[in-house]
Amino acid sequence: MGINPSVSDDTTGDSDQSSNQLVDFDEAIEVLREGDIELLARMPYSSNATFLVRADAKEKSVKGIYKPVEGERPLWDFPPGLYKREIAAYELSQQLGWNVVPPTVERVGPHGIGSVQLFIDADFEQHHFTLVKDPRNHLSLQKLCVLDLLANNTDRKAGHCLLSRSGLIFGIDHGLCFSSEFKLRTVIWDFANQPINEALMHGVGQVCEGSVNRVIDWLEEPEIEALISRSQWVREHPFFPEDDGYRWPWPLI
Repeated sequence: MGINPSVSDDTTGDSDQSSNQLVDFDEAIEVLREGDIELLARMPYSSNATFLVRADAKEKSVKGIYKPVEGERPLWDFPPGLYKREIAAYELSQQLGWNVVPPTVERVGPHGIGSVQLFIDADFEQHHFTLVKDPRNHLSLQKLCVLDLLANNTDRKAGHCLLSRSGLIFGIDHGLCFSSEFKLRTVIWDFANQPINEALMHGVGQVCEGSVNRVIDWLEEPEIEALISRSQWVREHPFFPEDDGYRWPWPLI
């Protein structure tokens, strides 16, 4: 696989290059699914091959993050196809009605099949440890906390919580989710033992009852059964999880 230049300060600072021309997510998803994909740069500091791309269709353009299966490093505890878990996390967020994961689709790109996720033009000085200081961000972070519990996220670093320029918070990097073996690792422990509010529990209850049709194309049957089982546990224990000292990712940011 060829290596493109890493994203430079000039690239990320150019508002024309870093901003999407669309604000409507439905339109953005259509362009991500149907548009011609152009590689712009290889993202630095990523464990797997990850690319900044532009998708163009019908005179509309959006930026995306492309993660081809070809660029995945083999893992002993996850099968190949981590990109499917990226898509499943987005679909679960939508199933719950929480909208905390950027639109993510399956595409065949320049390096083969993989996921393409809408690039979020964010304030990259912000991350969970800064965002949680503002109570106005707590509901979004609580959604991510419960989403991670349901999805069994093994890698919720602080830098995976983005504050978009529009003021919305999104979670990214969900390739290490949905294992059938419980292995939660996260930095979001700030709400430990607080009750999960009724609105969030409503979404959890739907998953408990088997409303997982949006994720079934992306996960194996044991993983779907484990997802439903975790949601049932949350329904029986409707409190944010407590840190036991062993469930932190590294590095933290």
